[in-house]
Amino acid sequence: MRLPLDTVADRILEELRPGLSGDVLEQIAPLSETLAKAGRILCYGVGREGLMMKALAMRLFHLGLDAHVVGDMTAPPVGAGDVFFVSAGPGQFSTVAALADVAKTSGARVICITAEPDGSVPQAADMCLHLPAQTMAADQGDAATSILPMGSLYEALMYLFFEVLVLDLRDRLGVAPDAMRVNHTNLE
Repeated sequence: MRLPLDTVADRILEELRPGLSGDVLEQIAPLSETLAKAGRILCYGVGREGLMMKALAMRLFHLGLDAHVVGDMTAPPVGAGDVFFVSAGPGQFSTVAALADVAKTSGARVICITAEPDGSVPQAADMCLHLPAQTMAADQGDAATSILPMGSLYEALMYLFFEVLVLDLRDRLGVAPDAMRVNHTNLE
């Protein structure tokens, strides 16, 4: 049965609310503090999670931080004093795990955002951020709880969580909105 679109939209908004609860948002302050003190911040994720990590890297750059996307040709090496910030929604991706290991071996701090904090990548990270949301790890049968397909709920929450993080970082760093705009590209 096809639901009316306003019903679908209401259901999505209801599903997003727990992912922005006080308990979830409490994770922002320590994350913000860590990112503010980082040398370089290198962001990585796969698939649509990777797109959300790229969006975050862009905003961190707008804040004046030394932020990069792993895989871009201009991404610098990671080392001591740096942060390698990854997404592993389902708790494990082989590429994310391998790169996190390289970052740790190089002396960087690894931060993982995930919906499955008991997964191997979040368990090996120095800091784990938990977004309670359905991913592709639990999108079938009785485990499926979201009206959204596959990992869309997690990815939407990543975006919103990151925007709250950016506002916190902006205030923490004392960056005016106009100063962020100066860092926005003019090649559009």
